[in-house]
Order: sequence, then C-alpha cells, then structure tokens
Amino acid sequence: MDKIFNNTQVAFSLKSDTELDRAYFLFKMIANQPLVRIGTAVTNFALKAHLPVEGLIRATVFDHFCGGINEQDCLSVVDKMYTKGVSSVLDYSVEGKEEEDQFDAALKMTLKTIEFAKERLAIPFAVFKPTGLGRFELYEKIGRNELLNPTEQAEWDRVVTRFDLVCSEGHKKDVALLIDGEESWMQDAADDLVTNMMRKYNKDKAIVFNTLQLYRWDRLDYLKKLHETAKNEGFYIGMKLVRGAYMEKENVRATEIRYPTPICASKNDTDINYDTTVKYMLEHLDQMSIFAGTHNESSTYTLMKLMKSKGIESNDNRIWFGQLYGMSDNISYNLAENGYNVAKYLPFGPVKDVMPYLIRRAEENTSVAGQTSRELEMIKAERKRRKED
Repeated sequence: MDKIFNNTQVAFSLKSDTELDRAYFLFKMIANQPLVRIGTAVTNFALKAHLPVEGLIRATVFDHFCGGINEQDCLSVVDKMYTKGVSSVLDYSVEGKEEEDQFDAALKMTLKTIEFAKERLAIPFAVFKPTGLGRFELYEKIGRNELLNPTEQAEWDRVVTRFDLVCSEGHKKDVALLIDGEESWMQDAADDLVTNMMRKYNKDKAIVFNTLQLYRWDRLDYLKKLHETAKNEGFYIGMKLVRGAYMEKENVRATEIRYPTPICASKNDTDINYDTTVKYMLEHLDQMSIFAGTHNESSTYTLMKLMKSKGIESNDNRIWFGQLYGMSDNISYNLAENGYNVAKYLPFGPVKDVMPYLIRRAEENTSVAGQTSRELEMIKAERKRRKED
C-alpha cells in the first residue's frame, strides 16, 4: 500500500506531454517565493489596469487550477476525470464579494450546481463558502454574541434563508453539500448555522457537511461536543477534514489583538490532530460521514489503513477523499485506481474574479513545506518515464 502514490503513469494518464510541460513550468515558478510575490503584484496591477492579460492567465495558471469560466465550461474536464473514476466538486470560486445582490448571485450559482450535480454521477457534491452567502462582519458580530440592530437582523435572516434554500435543495435532490471553513473569528456563527442545517436535513444520512480546519487545536473537542448533540437529537454528522488555509492571518491577528492563537503549536501537532480526528470519525461511522480533504500522503495512507483494519470497503459511500484540481494527481488518480471514492475540487468563474483564489493557491504552495517539490518530483519522474518508453 505504501507505494501506490508513486505510480506516475496512473497519476498523469490524462495529461498530454504539453500539459505535463506546462505543469512542470508552473510548479518551477511557484517554487520560487520572490517570483510568486512579484508575479502576484504584477497580475493584480495588470487586471486592475485592464491590460490584456486574461488570455495569458487563462492559458497558464487558470487552466491548470480551474475547470473553466462557467459550469458548462467545466463539463469536458468533469467527464474526462470521471473516465478514471475521479469525481468533481464544482466550486464557484469568486471571493471577496460583500453586496446583497452578489450574495443572491452566489446563491443562484450554488443552486445551479446542485441541479447540475443531480443529473450527473460524476458530481456527487456541491460546495459553498459561508461568506459567499453573507457578510463577513455579520458572522463576526454574531460570533461575539453582540446584539444586532434591526437592519442587521433582517440581513442575517436573509443569510439564514439562503443557507436553508441551498440545504433543502441538496436534501430534495440527494446532493451532499460541503460548506467551507473560514477564519476562526467568524466561524462560530457559521458553525451554529450549519449545525442547525444538519439538525434539519441530516435526519437519514449526512447531506450537509461542515468543515473542520485541523490546524486549530480546539476542533476535535468541538466535534466531540457536536457528536453528543447529534446523538441526543438524532441527526447525522458530515465533516470535511482539512488542515486549513488561513494560518498566517490567524497568527498575525492573535498577536495583534493579544489572545492565544487558535493554531496548533507545530506542523507535527497539526498532523497528529488531523489523524486523531480521522480515527475518531471512523470509530463513529454509524453516525458520521467523512470527506478527507488532504494533499498529505501520510494522512491518506493512515485513513486507508484504518479502513482496512476495520474491514471497511474502499468504496464505502460514507468516506471520500478530496484534493484540489491541478494538485496531487498522484494521490487522486491512484486512489481511484484502487477503488476509493475520490473527488477533485474544480474551481470555476470569470478569470479576473477567480484571481484571488489562484493567488492563494500559489502562495499556499510556496508556504507548504515540501508540497511544490513533491509535485515537481512526480512530474519529473513521469517526463523521464515517457522519454524512456
């Protein structure tokens, strides 16, 4: 089992030589931190100044990490991946919008992806971010237990209505929903709202999934408390498990405002937290469903071994593995080849609106120790194999 992720022939079976060369070029660039910083600044400037760079972005970084500019555009990628047993999660990755009409547009797009998923076995989940449907500061204020004024209360009622609309559609159409995790200082309000949706729509099985960011040391305790609630009230828990995406932001804020950081003391502590949470969920699989979102090979092997030791079938529908499109193909395609449930997050949206997402991806890859070098190592191995064939 320990070697399956080294099979580059399976990992890159869908990539042409040209696409493989592009991936090599991209990850070489991403490996260079100063270059990423300069590239980010130049790209932002070019887009704001309306310089004609969209075509270049589309042909390079966008097409590597995104499925297309709209959901129809993604279909060829969805179908292609599904020929290898890899499913898709269509992720409308437009970030940082703060207006009511933009929240309504995101709601409309999320409902559209649910409709889209209902028709296609290749798309088993829909996804949205809490701040896609409501204002960040509003979640934050509720999380601090502050009283809302009448205007804010009406605004929050609309957020709750949007959540409920999405979750009831998912329930009606039997499409599971992954709700992303965000910054800790707005997460309490989002958690409470998602728990209410679980109470309502997870009566028979997990349809609504929250996200645990396990670089936070308090998340396993949170899950255990939620488990008690679920047992007492009779609903199922769906959880996407990730390490987390806002570490620097979290630590900076904790230092500035002088409170203990919610982030684990070390990378090793985060890894232990992740694997311990996976183990806890597997022990309670009668009431829980897992979407293990990870690019970490060791954690993936840990989950596979636990499944095997407990006699859980590799294709048990309560356990899914997930990676981002354009990354860790060696994990995704080899998992699928070995009969596991696996789905790629497939971001889409207009090029300029998806740029904040793409920039975060590039920055994450430079800051996650070993991620970029592992991608490059795999790509190099496959290019070598093809030359020798």
